[in-house]
Amino acid sequence: RDMERLPILLWLCVAASSAHPLNGAARREDSGMELLQQYLENYYDLGKIVKQLVRTPGDSPVEKKIQEMQKFLGLKVTGKLDSDTLDIIRKPRCGVPDVGQFTQFPGMPKWRKNDLTYRVVNYTQDLSRDEVDSAIEKALKVWAEVTPLTFSRIYDGEADIMISFAFREHGDYIPFDGPGNVLGHAYAPGPGINGDAHFDDDELWTKDTTGTNLFLVAAHELGHSLGLFHSADPKALMYPLYNSFTDLARFRLSQDDVNGIQFLYGPPPASPADPKVPTEPSHQESETPPASCDPALSFDAVSTLRGEILFFKGRHVWRKSLRTAEPELYLISAFWPALPSGLDAAYEVTSKDTVFAFKGNQFWAIRGLEMQAGFPKSIYTLGFPATVKKLDAAIFVKEKKWTYFFAEDQYWRFDEKKQVMEAGFPRKISEDFPGVEKVDAAFEAFGFFYFFNESSQLEFDPNAKKVTHTLKSNSWFNC
Repeated sequence: RDMERLPILLWLCVAASSAHPLNGAARREDSGMELLQQYLENYYDLGKIVKQLVRTPGDSPVEKKIQEMQKFLGLKVTGKLDSDTLDIIRKPRCGVPDVGQFTQFPGMPKWRKNDLTYRVVNYTQDLSRDEVDSAIEKALKVWAEVTPLTFSRIYDGEADIMISFAFREHGDYIPFDGPGNVLGHAYAPGPGINGDAHFDDDELWTKDTTGTNLFLVAAHELGHSLGLFHSADPKALMYPLYNSFTDLARFRLSQDDVNGIQFLYGPPPASPADPKVPTEPSHQESETPPASCDPALSFDAVSTLRGEILFFKGRHVWRKSLRTAEPELYLISAFWPALPSGLDAAYEVTSKDTVFAFKGNQFWAIRGLEMQAGFPKSIYTLGFPATVKKLDAAIFVKEKKWTYFFAEDQYWRFDEKKQVMEAGFPRKISEDFPGVEKVDAAFEAFGFFYFFNESSQLEFDPNAKKVTHTLKSNSWFNC
């Protein structure tokens, strides 16, 4: 199926076993196994090759998939189809898979502007127009309150987010299926149909929980329209299962939802009444970085992160997407309060979806907005000699699963697969990277290494072993 047409959200009520005649335990077990097989195929990437093995007790690939599902949904991890697991896979849920989301949508889909438009194209007859408008407005406000995003309604023409109610086939090749199953779907940020939200008008939409609550479904779907994926936190709005027992009067986003949306768009701008909200640097900051196009700009560390590039300087970080010209400047503490300022080095191990950040003789691990437990650790656990007091830069090479560490005029090579420092190191930087002397920061992109030294940057071809271009450090900022 065309990736651009893959819906970010399909709320799916899995058929209950009452659809089958209850002819005894064997038939019920059969029904449960078929349901489990379909669930693992739909949401946990159970390949067609092993689908027939679901019936085989103790089959390792299937057990692992069951365990993966149980862990994600917050169940006791047994690897077996127990009653709790059967109960939860019968509940209404979102139809997008719980695994592999970053392969379906490369990079981090997000809007490249903060002022978005929306349009309610048509209405359900279950609610009055005012009630529908109010539910959509309230659902958007949930996200606007914790981000710099604003939402303006338009009444004709093409909006960023087009909201509509429809029956069965409705023009996007993903037909609805009548009452009680798929409740709606929405698309990731982008042009055209992307960002749009569709609701199945065969459902009974309500303003309470006597039917399907429009506000709850809309808030979840619009989270996907803004670029969010699923959360494994059962308290989160972005948890895959629909929760009809939510106390609507006391509804609020979980911290996990807030972390996720602020990772994409940042926190809301601080107001005079709310000076504690972290935002872009103010004049009161004791350390104000140079402007992004200052010819003297240098960096402490540079790393990729889920398709973006992070440029660290003092207490600040620029986030740069290759799809946008302008970088976005934030306080490091707005995203990672526990991370120190003035980093020495950073790099991303893409296969682990983890960024490692170094300062002095310690390093931290980050996944998205989450600081990983057990850190900081000592750099000496990686195999550095006691003579190394700090690192200057690091580069992860995806193809080889190697990380190069640079300190003064030497470098080391670390095997990320075996988690060992390789023998024969350190070596002189100038011998293996001719033309490169001192390194402040470094990262890999498009098969080239980029070495930063003060306000200069060298593009290095590791295959030809030569410098191919000399650039300003801020050449990535469209200066």
